[in-house]
Amino acid sequence: MTWQDGWWPYAFIAIAGWLATDVWRWLGVVAGNKLRDDSEALNWVRAVATALVAAVIAKLVLYPTGVLEQSPLWLRTGSVALGAVAFFLFDRKPAIGIATAIAGLASGLWLLGF
Repeated sequence: MTWQDGWWPYAFIAIAGWLATDVWRWLGVVAGNKLRDDSEALNWVRAVATALVAAVIAKLVLYPTGVLEQSPLWLRTGSVALGAVAFFLFDRKPAIGIATAIAGLASGLWLLGF
């Protein structure tokens, strides 16, 4: 079997994925242009987006899979706490908080011999 024989499933997945999401993105852009920055609708969208990110982080910390599952809970929660402290100390920059949490987790795993 060559790459030419099995290309169509990948093309189908790419096109179906694009069609399923791109329409909603464009509708969001059109609808978002008419909203004020301080509107209740936009505040609700921000709150839902923040809650979804928090839920994903909580799931990764409390119920990890793969290699992360082998790390101790105290290390995962400590890394998140360290990242949160760095986020608030350094002018609320997400990149600094994320990098600090990853560095804390990586350092802890290295010290534990992972």
